Amino acid sequence: MAARTSARRRVRNQRVSGSAGMYVYGNAVPKPAYEPQRRTAEPERRQHVSRQVKQNRKKAMGINKAYVVFLSVAAILMLVVCVQYVQLRAELTNRSKNITALQEELANLNEANTTKYNAVMDSVNLEEVREKAMDDLGMVYANENQVVEYDNPDGDYIKQYEQIPDEGVVASSAKTNE
Repeated sequence: MAARTSARRRVRNQRVSGSAGMYVYGNAVPKPAYEPQRRTAEPERRQHVSRQVKQNRKKAMGINKAYVVFLSVAAILMLVVCVQYVQLRAELTNRSKNITALQEELANLNEANTTKYNAVMDSVNLEEVREKAMDDLGMVYANENQVVEYDNPDGDYIKQYEQIPDEGVVASSAKTNE
């Protein structure tokens, strides 16, 4: 018992003197010269394991052929799904780029069309057309008795194949009279 007490005092003294009077330079701390003893509540007891339990554990840890085939099929299936996904994403990206290019082309064509339309509209002077029609071609405005208003049953347009009657009704049907 005395030997135990003196060994404990030495360890305690080493701890106190080693840590209190020592200064560590740098970032490496030296390992202590002793290893503390760990106390356990109960010593470990080895339990007897039967031969059947050992065989069952060995079988559970082993991989049989059916499991290997299943894992191989699952891995190949996942590989196929991943490749298909990557191909679909690439196709989607290409289509998006194509749509963007077509939208830019449409915007450019609309802008060019608007520019040309405005240029044509600016180049036509309606006053000049009226003067040329009246002076050079002898055209005159219509009188009130020359204008005939008529009802268009379809509401769209009309093709004139003969004279419009004086009463102004071009065609009539049972539906338009209702």
